[in-house]
Amino acid sequence: MDWKLERSVQRTESPELQGQEGILEDIGEDGLSESFQLLQIDVECDCPDREPLPTSSATWCSKNVQRKQRHWEKIVAAKKSKRKQEKERRKANRVENTGICPQHSKRFLRALTKEKLLEAKHSGPRLCIDLSMTHHMSKKELSRLAGQIRRLYGSNKKVDRPFWICLTGFMTDSPLYEECLRMNDGFSSYLLDITEEDCFSLFPLETLVYLTPDSEHALQDVDLNKVYILGGLVDESIQKKVTFQKAQEYSVKTARLPIQEYMVRLQNGKNYHSEILAINQVFDILSTFLETHNWPEALKKGVSSGKGYVLRNSVE
Repeated sequence: MDWKLERSVQRTESPELQGQEGILEDIGEDGLSESFQLLQIDVECDCPDREPLPTSSATWCSKNVQRKQRHWEKIVAAKKSKRKQEKERRKANRVENTGICPQHSKRFLRALTKEKLLEAKHSGPRLCIDLSMTHHMSKKELSRLAGQIRRLYGSNKKVDRPFWICLTGFMTDSPLYEECLRMNDGFSSYLLDITEEDCFSLFPLETLVYLTPDSEHALQDVDLNKVYILGGLVDESIQKKVTFQKAQEYSVKTARLPIQEYMVRLQNGKNYHSEILAINQVFDILSTFLETHNWPEALKKGVSSGKGYVLRNSVE
């Protein structure tokens, strides 16, 4: 009885399945393979989710993007090649000029720089940056001064005979201090002295020489027994003879860079000539002279053509 019911259920299946079974019974193995291939082709052709072929506009966009990508890749490759060549050139210069072995790590070079700076604190020339006159400066001027301090310190680390730098009259709660922290990475760990004391009370007055363009005396030499002072001001805030009058108030010697002795005015359309330099430019002149004992070479290092002066020999 159960067997008969099962047979009857099988016979009541979908007529579509029965039709397919009839087809499978009527064809052989070769015919069966051919039928499946036809079914596969129909499925591939009738697939509703297939993406449409790109139009001419899409093809043009794709080519444009590819062209830009190739152009950018060429630029990146050229920059990498240039950096590699520059790195090899600097390495060759270090070997040829300074004798430093290229195998030295950055850690070793940093330790060597630290050792030179600490040695300068005890036996090197001393340079003070007088920052007691910055309270009237604008934020833009303070930012420029902070940048000059960074460049001065960076140059001092590179020279063979560094100065020991002291930032005097420098309040740690001042806007300039905040600007230095903001603009100069690692400023709090700079190897220099920072003090709120005035330079005139920090050192014996007879050892001080205030460098100011308003002085009547040209600087002849860099004396290791002297402490040289630079006024921490920028072009926008400079008033005539401010630093000179401050030096006179404390009866301190003054000197100017010998620009007039070794350089001449260059005629230009703006008729602009100025002996006022940024503190990092004055430092470059002092450090170069300390190394070469050659004023023309030192002045060429720090006095840019924009100041309207050129070396006397170059004109002749």
